[in-house]
Amino acid sequence: MNLIKRIEEWGDRHHPKWLDLLRILLGLIILGKGYVFISNTEGVKQIIENSRFGQVSFWLAHYVVFAHLIGGAMIALGLLTRLAILFQLPILIGAVVFVNAKTGFFSANSTELWFSIMVLFLLLFFLVEGSGPWSMDAYMKSHPEKDDWEEELKKA
Repeated sequence: MNLIKRIEEWGDRHHPKWLDLLRILLGLIILGKGYVFISNTEGVKQIIENSRFGQVSFWLAHYVVFAHLIGGAMIALGLLTRLAILFQLPILIGAVVFVNAKTGFFSANSTELWFSIMVLFLLLFFLVEGSGPWSMDAYMKSHPEKDDWEEELKKA
């Protein structure tokens, strides 16, 4: 059995329900941040231009917005949670290391840095822990597709 499968099975066996609520909240926060970014795309491009990635700011801004909107919804729903988190990790690592770390840990505007660190920690946690029993992933595991449409056609 490979390592990823063992981690997934361990996460499924040791997953309290309140963690699902935390995952849903995390997904909604990321989705909300994506909405803020999409309503202020120029601000996002400005932040990226001021970082070390100024040359590709247009593409990075669009990646950040798209990944936050789609990934946040997927995390909140628990749909392919680990994959959605993998697309979020480069964004949050970049936010912590390249964007927010310039202000410092103890400056007056360090709340954004601490928030980014907290979200990064939660993403890493749910990458290992998984989506939990209150998720689309768990529903799809417990209800495998069974060619129900063929049975419905036979009844009709």
